[in-house]
Amino acid sequence: MQTIERGAARDRLGLAKGFVAAYGVVSAVVFGAIAARALTGGEVSSFMWIRSGVVVASAVVSWWLLSAAARGSRAAYLRMRLIAIVAPVAIVGVDLIPGVCPLWFLLAQTGCAIVLAGAAVPLARLRATFPK
Repeated sequence: MQTIERGAARDRLGLAKGFVAAYGVVSAVVFGAIAARALTGGEVSSFMWIRSGVVVASAVVSWWLLSAAARGSRAAYLRMRLIAIVAPVAIVGVDLIPGVCPLWFLLAQTGCAIVLAGAAVPLARLRATFPK
């Protein structure tokens, strides 16, 4: 396993890390909004707590995977590429189930999903960097 040092590949990994960092920030803000809402007596379901906590945790895992990919791990790259494609669909798909969550939470989670999906583009362009 060798560290990725080539210019374009390094830039693409940096861009993907930027998207994942933004994903982490947005997901933490959503979690904070749920906490603030709960503290002020607003209605917050256990689904919202669990869901937003899982999204924050997935941001941490995504960052870790991208860091491993930057060190040359093909397996971490493949996992992160899959996560960047599948997780946004799953995030929005589950929240679209009628009655599961309020509209504001759906919109906030959709924001998280859009930011994470942005990482899929630079990751897709890194295929040649991680050959079989």
